[in-house]
Amino acid sequence: MTATPDLSAPQLATPDLLRSAFRRHAAGVAVITARGADPVGFTATSLTSVSAEPPMVSFGIGTGASSWPAISAAEHVGVHILGEHQQELAATFARSGADRFGAPTRWFDGPEGVPVLEGVLAWMVCRIVARVPAGDHRVVLAEAVAGDPSGAGRPLLYHQGRFNALRD
Repeated sequence: MTATPDLSAPQLATPDLLRSAFRRHAAGVAVITARGADPVGFTATSLTSVSAEPPMVSFGIGTGASSWPAISAAEHVGVHILGEHQQELAATFARSGADRFGAPTRWFDGPEGVPVLEGVLAWMVCRIVARVPAGDHRVVLAEAVAGDPSGAGRPLLYHQGRFNALRD
């Protein structure tokens, strides 16, 4: 016999309910970059593997985000999987108004002119194939065209509103 959950006081679905529920969900941390007039980028915890054939990923971005105008026009994006040693890099790309590509951020122009971050666990340059409206966000579908999965280290996680390391 299973215990009956206490459903006596469910909350109505609101943005706060969604945020509260997802604070309990540990997620990997990525940085998405693109080339606009200047390089742009943002921290994402919504990165998902969609398909192996063709190799495709998805991520979400708010239409009010400072990076959205460049992402909305870009043909290619950079997808970077961060390591536990990169909490400050994740915080920089999450912070509004930060000089995300200034020192100490290390990066280079990668394939298709996409800004590629150095020292990450893995990176891919992806061709955007769709931008799907989803409320106040867009879900971006992108097919990998090049990359390097050979970075060393353990993944950076985001949980309970903080960046965390994976524990054994």
